[in-house]
Amino acid sequence: MSTAARTRKDTVETDVLVVGAGLAGLHVATLLARRGHDVLLAERRTDLAGAIRTTGIFVRKTLDDFPLPDEHLGPPIRRVVLYPPDLRLPVSLVSDRDEFRVGDMAPLYEAAATAAVEAGVRPALGTRYAGREGDTYRLVGRDGPTEVRARFVVGADGARSSVARDLGLDRNRRLLVGAEEVFEVPANGEPPTFHCVLDPSLAPGYLAWVVNDGRHAHVGVAGYADRFPRGLRRAMEGFSASAPGLAGVNRPESVERRGGPIPVGGVLRRIACPDGLLVGDAAGAVSPLTAGGLDPCLRLSELAASVLDAALRSGGADPLAHYSGATLRAQFRGRLTLRRGLAHLRTPAAATAAFAVLRTPLGRAAAARVLFGDRSFPDPSPAGQRLVSRSSSGAGTRSGWSASTRTRP
Repeated sequence: MSTAARTRKDTVETDVLVVGAGLAGLHVATLLARRGHDVLLAERRTDLAGAIRTTGIFVRKTLDDFPLPDEHLGPPIRRVVLYPPDLRLPVSLVSDRDEFRVGDMAPLYEAAATAAVEAGVRPALGTRYAGREGDTYRLVGRDGPTEVRARFVVGADGARSSVARDLGLDRNRRLLVGAEEVFEVPANGEPPTFHCVLDPSLAPGYLAWVVNDGRHAHVGVAGYADRFPRGLRRAMEGFSASAPGLAGVNRPESVERRGGPIPVGGVLRRIACPDGLLVGDAAGAVSPLTAGGLDPCLRLSELAASVLDAALRSGGADPLAHYSGATLRAQFRGRLTLRRGLAHLRTPAAATAAFAVLRTPLGRAAAARVLFGDRSFPDPSPAGQRLVSRSSSGAGTRSGWSASTRTRP
């Protein structure tokens, strides 16, 4: 494969330009570099440990399939407690398996970035994507503007992707906005627990949460931006003052604050074209119901790397036709239906009535299936699976963190 070369003072050539160094962008960049391709990774942040937007919840299937650094993961969580608006008579669900672990995202990003550089990825931190002009892409960094000629571009630039706009691909229209506070907590002898409050007056169209794993607390609220009665900031302030799961915990004066948009419309239909593709939030690769996005971002990035590898080796863009959001979206029908139901739950009275169903054996079983199920993200299409099989054989490891990995049959 070609190596990057300056053709003019302000022009760079590369096989693949990846825009965005979240987990999705880092993962696809690393996989492509390990397969011998030149990859330029542009990220507007100057420090990957800053401006973190995700809670960092990894589900069991991700932990089974990707060898994440154990030292950067919190204790396993098996218990989820669901609360009605008045917080009375909650529904407690306990799995017989470890279901969740919360990642310490700053060192996880740094570990993934180190693996990317070791694989040969050329990172450009502090560099903003400034749009497409004909057959070139404009980047603006600390040393001024640069033109990039890339065979393909990967949009890993978040829920409001500029790359999607410039490639003429689908863009997220259904978005939540969320805010979260993160701080250390002392061990209290209680089992690590994920607390979820369903209250449309507090978190319209979604929920408020506390994840207390005995090391850190994540306290957050998310919902539809135009439906917060007093705005997201006031909702966050009110919830953090009385959130469940923090009995005996003194909230420190200084906390880490996170926030941002969350796509919940499901995987977008058109996420690839002859010039490139989308991954992660840019592709809508987030569970429509639970809003979990770390597992989808890693899985979709693997498929993206496989089709791009096939395209670069063949010299044509035909393999990108197998990167179909419509195919993946078809497997999300159930969760999309439940998402519409949750979006229409507009009053505390309606949420309280829903708990009457959740407390039944059938309701508890349905909730456990959503929270503890294995289908956090659908499998690739048969055509995509064949591409994965062909392009990954003998092409190095899958993970962006380690030289070994575990895969499922």
